[in-house]
Amino acid sequence: MTRTDTISGHVGDTMLLTLSGSHTAPGDRRSPRDRHDAVERGRKTMKRNLSITLALIVSAALSGCTPTSSGATPSTSGTTPTSSVQTTSSATSDATATVGADGTVAVTGVTLPGQTAAVPADCAAAPTQTGKVVCSAQAFLATLTDAQKATVLLPATQANAVKWSNLPCGNNCRNGIQFSTLNAEQLLAAQAVVKAAMGTVKDDGYDEAMQILMADDVLNASGGMGGPNSAGGGGTPPTRPTGNANAPQGGTPPAGAPTGAPPAGGPGGGGGGGYSSGTYFLAFLGTPSTDGTWQLQFGGHHLAVNTIFKAGQVASATPMFTGVEPKVWTESGTTYAPLNAEHAGMAQMLASLSAEQLASAKLSQTFSDVLLGPGQDGKFPATKAGLKVGSLNAEQKALVLAAMKPWVQDADDVTTAKLLATYEQELDETYISFSGNAGLTTNADYVRIDGPSVWIEFVCQNGVVYSSQIHYHTVWRDHTRDYGGEYSF
Repeated sequence: MTRTDTISGHVGDTMLLTLSGSHTAPGDRRSPRDRHDAVERGRKTMKRNLSITLALIVSAALSGCTPTSSGATPSTSGTTPTSSVQTTSSATSDATATVGADGTVAVTGVTLPGQTAAVPADCAAAPTQTGKVVCSAQAFLATLTDAQKATVLLPATQANAVKWSNLPCGNNCRNGIQFSTLNAEQLLAAQAVVKAAMGTVKDDGYDEAMQILMADDVLNASGGMGGPNSAGGGGTPPTRPTGNANAPQGGTPPAGAPTGAPPAGGPGGGGGGGYSSGTYFLAFLGTPSTDGTWQLQFGGHHLAVNTIFKAGQVASATPMFTGVEPKVWTESGTTYAPLNAEHAGMAQMLASLSAEQLASAKLSQTFSDVLLGPGQDGKFPATKAGLKVGSLNAEQKALVLAAMKPWVQDADDVTTAKLLATYEQELDETYISFSGNAGLTTNADYVRIDGPSVWIEFVCQNGVVYSSQIHYHTVWRDHTRDYGGEYSF
């Protein structure tokens, strides 16, 4: 017979993990082989779970939390932690995600969120884009309690404006109200605000954002951090870029446990290491109005939307961070690949270059993440690097502009048209560059578009949960329009 030992711990109010393992007890009558196999299974379970726990303890330490001894009833499941409050998400409790021999992730029990949300008819009829968003924001606020409104409505300060992240770090690194705390009516109203503020092109804008949320439910169904596809968080740690480039800060590391803290306070993920479509946040910095200055923030893991309104106009749709893991999955016969157009556009742009042009575009640095991610506001390189677009032929120039579109189309349709016109006018003074392989298929493959205004980065990283695959990080910024030009960095 075997005896099962358990070890558990807490970070704040969130249970870290329960470890379980088996070892042989006196009087065990099984054969030596059976006893050996049981012990080995127990050792592997303990080793895998210990690596997850250590990662969570490190994350807790970084966020200022201290693990304490557990007063909870020990569990022998060896799974990732669950919250005592149910998280709102698009996944059912029996959702599954499996990886086929070809690497395809097949999902059951997970649906695309936000599909029944609709911008209120009177808001959709507003004469301006700002009016449509303000009307939707006011409709959302009308569904909230005073306490909830206080969580959503925050001062329009620089400190609040730059508080966003791509990490699964909950409200430790972002503002606003968490989707999982909203009732059904409130959630639909919140989604309607996001829908009003973003573009309508399929696989971009609102549709892309909801697919990124769905991807988090896929990670949750996969077991999340330390799940069955993560090999206990092993893999190569992130590296700093070599050469003169500023080292990228923040972002999901190419492998291993995320460096941010697990979501603190409120509902957590349902056993998925903090991954859930319910762990996304909406905030208004300043009061939504058609004549003042205010900022809409929406984001969570792999997503940061920052839209600034000023004097009745959309002053900026940047910075915007998008990423995804897994990069493609299927559910009920539908394939989801929210950043496929971004990848394809950049790869086609580079594929059009001659060997001589590729040599000019090649950077000497290597990148494990985007350069201008969270916390890197205003740190644009002083000198542009790579290949000047003005030296390209007409077909190649068209591919550069086409490569920008999937990012710019995340903004509302009116703003998209204005920005694309500006970026096209500035095309000859824009530079393209890359590092790694031009096909953008392996870890640390990186590409950048850097113009007088536009700044777009795309990088491949080893997977965190699906460690045998790569996943994508991207950021879109604007040299002159980030945060509506409201702040100096």
